[in-house]
Amino acid sequence: MSRPVVPPGWPEEVRPPDTPDWERTATAWLFDLCPPDYRAHEVLRRHPPVLARFAAHHVLAGVEAARHGLATVRDELRDVADPETVAAAVAAYEREGARLVRTQRAVALVEEALRGRRFRSRL
Repeated sequence: MSRPVVPPGWPEEVRPPDTPDWERTATAWLFDLCPPDYRAHEVLRRHPPVLARFAAHHVLAGVEAARHGLATVRDELRDVADPETVAAAVAAYEREGARLVRTQRAVALVEEALRGRRFRSRL
């Protein structure tokens, strides 16, 4: 039997496709990325690919917010924070933006798998 394959960027919290409980781990991880109120929607609990689409939009909004924040933080904080604090805020936006972009890739991979795509190892 072949070993399950996941591509680079696959979230470690989610088991590989076609392994026991993989969709349950994917659903739990996706819900953890979303606002808590998303758990109240039956359609999201019953249809993991729909949840993945909602999560993708939510993470995209975070990426866009981090980019906007990074572009504006210096002007917005200039009058309320010292230069070291502004530099720390810039660094925080950079780290958070990078984390969100990695999460965005992971969500896309999980969504593809929930839609039936299976990954193969490359030689």
